[in-house]
Amino acid sequence: MGRQLVPLTWEGLSELPVRCRACAFWELTPVGGAEAERAGRTAEEKAAWIATVLREWGSCGRVVHVDQRPAGFVLYAPPAYVPRSQVFPTSPVSSDAVQLLTARVLPEFEGQGLGRVMVQTVAKDLLGRGVKAIEAFGESRWKGPACVLPTDYLRAVGFEVVRDHVTHPRLRLELKRAISWRADVELALDLLLGAKVRPALRPS
Repeated sequence: MGRQLVPLTWEGLSELPVRCRACAFWELTPVGGAEAERAGRTAEEKAAWIATVLREWGSCGRVVHVDQRPAGFVLYAPPAYVPRSQVFPTSPVSSDAVQLLTARVLPEFEGQGLGRVMVQTVAKDLLGRGVKAIEAFGESRWKGPACVLPTDYLRAVGFEVVRDHVTHPRLRLELKRAISWRADVELALDLLLGAKVRPALRPS
């Protein structure tokens, strides 16, 4: 089985699941998102967002290929590029951190450790760019696939709550810690991104 992780590009958006490449939850404000949905242009907004972040900041995602087939992806960016994050009750994301937006492993590739590989690749990428940490907003009442990752899974992979909230706490993972994760948390990493989850975790 051949694995390859490649940076997400504007052209590479076509490798994301249809639901994910047409979702602009994080990329727009609630008002802007509602307007884009009514106009049927969320996919165009997503593509424009990717192009802007790539041009102004650099790589903001990774796509994993297994035997040359897209198998999953992870998306991240500085909070200044994530309008939706500003409306969360535990915002803002810390100035020294990059926000983990969402991630997914496709069902047919679950259980292969791809979640761990993707998260560690993101950590190495950001460390090389001088970033100290990843932060994310959790969903403590998670009931199924959504754009916000479950709080329990973020905790399981080493994120710690830096601002608590009954529904949407903000959590943080120091990148040096992420690089040195031990084998006993590798399963939790897989759970975060969809592998062996019951029920399956498949955020958009």
